[in-house]
Formats: sequence, structure tokens, C-alpha cells
Amino acid sequence: MSEVFVIIPARYASTRFPGKPLVPIGGMSMVERVYRQAVHAVGEGKVWVATDDVRIAEHVQTFGAVCMTGECASGTDRCAEAARRLNLNTGVIVNVQGDEPFIRPEQISSLADLFTDPEVQIASLRKPIDDQDLVVSVNTVKVVCDRMNNALYFSRWPIPYRREDNRGALPDYRHLGVYAFRAQVLQEVAALEPGLLETAESLEQLRWLENGYRIRMAETHFQSPAVDVPEDLAHVENYLKSHPEYLR
Repeated sequence: MSEVFVIIPARYASTRFPGKPLVPIGGMSMVERVYRQAVHAVGEGKVWVATDDVRIAEHVQTFGAVCMTGECASGTDRCAEAARRLNLNTGVIVNVQGDEPFIRPEQISSLADLFTDPEVQIASLRKPIDDQDLVVSVNTVKVVCDRMNNALYFSRWPIPYRREDNRGALPDYRHLGVYAFRAQVLQEVAALEPGLLETAESLEQLRWLENGYRIRMAETHFQSPAVDVPEDLAHVENYLKSHPEYLR
């Protein structure tokens, strides 16, 4: 089994929610909650927050490890730069976004477990959809897979098109944006130029598929509440009250 590391890209600037990683949730910052969940999955000394912001870095140093980066166009680019700075040249690197305070350790572990197959290059998560409104929403990214659970395509549109109403026989899945990479593959995909599919759908993972990389999908039945705008905080505070396992 390859050694597994977690890098949490976190940026301060956000059009919809500036300073989001530092926002307190139940008395603990969002980024610290992500960090602690990752440590539960892979252990101490294998988790870093990657940021270009001094405010975030100084805060993270009060509870964990930080890696300073330059400005980056995406979380994948930030992870790749942090991995280079940390000399993580082998093993598996999991990219957990800094706004996932309720990610479960077993979700990270399920991605890492896929790499026991030497053919796995990249891994991510999918979750069954049971709400038709989510199927047709362009804000919900859908994924279809082959029989080996490798992603065939991701789209904001419902896929595949159904000529008949057979949704029970052909379930819908949404994509959850947590990724794991073999260390060398992370560097390779970070060096790729955006492709036509990615530009059309505004989905970075299509760049990797377009260049021939495979993305193995693990299935999960859990999705944490989103924190996209300040108005979401009331919802996540209520969620925390009903899930005491996250209190500390």
C-alpha cells in the first residue's frame, strides 16, 4: 500500500465568501475542522494546508502544518506546488478542499484504498442522486462510469440522455470534488493546458480525461453540507448540533 498524504488548498480571496477558511464553525475554524478530519484518516505528520495567504498560514501554525505557495489558478495547481515544495515524489496525495469541514475520514480512506490497484492514476468520489431536481441542476456535476468504475464523462447536464423513462435501471450519480493522485500523476496533470471539454463545461477534471488519464470512482452515500456563501453558516451550525461527533 502506498503512503498517503493529504494537502488542503486554502485561499483567502473569494468573491462570494472572503476569508472562508478562517470562519468559525462551532468554535473551531473551518480549515482546522478539515485538517482534523484528514488527520483522523491518514495520521499526524501527513497533512498540510497549502496557502499563499499569511493570515491563513499563521492560523494553521497554531494547530498543524502549513506549506506556503505562490498564487495558483486552481486547487490542483496549489496541491502540485505544495507537493513539490514538500518533496512528496512518491505515494498518494489526496486533495481535500479547505471548505469541507465535515468530510469523513472513511471517504478519504476509500479513495486511498483504490490505489492498491496499480492501474489507478486518479481517484474521486461519486454519490447516488435520488432527487430529480439535482439531476437537472447545472450546479450538480453528474458522472457516468464504465464497468471498472472509471469515469467516462462528467457533465452539468443529465447524462446519459434517456430515450425512455428507465431511471430505476440506470441510476444517476453526482460527483463530489475530492481527488487523490499518484504523486507523479499530480505533477503531470497540473502541467496540462485547459482543453475544449473543460472550457465548455467549466470542469477541470475533463482536462484529465481529454488527455487520456483515468479517474477511478469510489462510491459514497454521504455528502457534507456546502459552505459557499455566508448565508450557509446557519445551516452548517445546525448540522453540527445534530452531529456531535464533529464537536471536537
